[in-house]
Amino acid sequence: MADFVVPLGDGTVSVALPDCDVTVADPPGGEAIDVRETAVAAVREPNGPKLAELVGADDTVAIVVTDITRATPDDALVDVLLSELERVGVYREQVTIVVGLGLHRPMTDDELDAMLGEHADLAVNHDPEDTVEVGEIDGTPIELHRRVAMADRVLSTGMVEPHQYAGFSGGGKTVAIGAGGEPLIRYTHGPDMLSKEGVRLGSIEDNPFREAVDEAGDMCGLDFCLNVTHGPAGILDVAAGLPRLVVRDLAESAQEALSVDIEDGYDAVIAGVGAPKDANLYQATRAATYVILGATNPLRRGGRVVVPAELPEGAGAGTGEQRFYKWLSGADSANALYEEMRSGYEPGAQRAFVVARALRDHEVYVTNSEAPDVVEECLMHAKGSVEDAVEPGSDVLVVPDALNTLLR
Repeated sequence: MADFVVPLGDGTVSVALPDCDVTVADPPGGEAIDVRETAVAAVREPNGPKLAELVGADDTVAIVVTDITRATPDDALVDVLLSELERVGVYREQVTIVVGLGLHRPMTDDELDAMLGEHADLAVNHDPEDTVEVGEIDGTPIELHRRVAMADRVLSTGMVEPHQYAGFSGGGKTVAIGAGGEPLIRYTHGPDMLSKEGVRLGSIEDNPFREAVDEAGDMCGLDFCLNVTHGPAGILDVAAGLPRLVVRDLAESAQEALSVDIEDGYDAVIAGVGAPKDANLYQATRAATYVILGATNPLRRGGRVVVPAELPEGAGAGTGEQRFYKWLSGADSANALYEEMRSGYEPGAQRAFVVARALRDHEVYVTNSEAPDVVEECLMHAKGSVEDAVEPGSDVLVVPDALNTLLR
């Protein structure tokens, strides 16, 4: 197979590699579900106490949701939570929706409208400067958005998907990182944590990063979460209730749907991203690091990763994205940057550390982008098309959805 399509922005781009031997890594994918119907059932029969057992009619409630970098169907999930809260006597005027940005940029009003629909008026962007301390881990303060800390009950939505450090995202991470302060991000995303045994993509068992964000989620008072997982077919499963149990259930669903057995020794891996993750280089580089630093690296020595990505936001506009750009664009080489960053860096810059780690062994090419200069400044290579980035005669592995494929 030499002709194929890969994601690019909200669409796809056609690729023709007639001189190459091409293999496509297609995970089983699972079957798409009706999100609203399944979410209602999950909330009514959760893993743990029901909302009616947790929330009183006079309680104020904070619902922490993911931001635009996660393709979570928050319009449906929030609507289901609000409907269930109303059933127990809690009305929308008692609810605040906090968008868990971490150190990403604030969402615009138009983006909030698109994400939350009729409930956008309840939403506020997280501000990491407007937090209060709610506990500590290993001497690290756990800070939480003031509105969330003041609420009587804390709920969250989220996406349980493969994550470079936590194994899978979702659960307590949405609140503790998304609506938290810089100290926890510095602790969990620092070089000491990221170098620990067990901190890796696709594994939550004995994962120190996952354990830290779960513990922090407890300190943040997260009572109940409603999470989903997805694959090539769309949303595959929904679970609700106690955060740890929800993540475990959905991680099992994701592993079953997203794992692919592959050979190694490829000259190039074409790693698809698509919207919303290809909006900026910070997010799009996940495709390369997931391939190179995952459980199984399919590349031969000297092989390359090719990432088609539009990058309308360039490196990215958030604090973390700008720190990522500053470190990479100011470096002379990946090896030098990796060694320098091992002594520490600011929260948000961890993606530069992980990219540098990957670039020590493999080159990364970003194609079809609106920001080729930014790519070149960040120790990577910019090409106009995938074809331009793949040498004739290469043995090529295509991973159409690199962020949601577990290579093993």
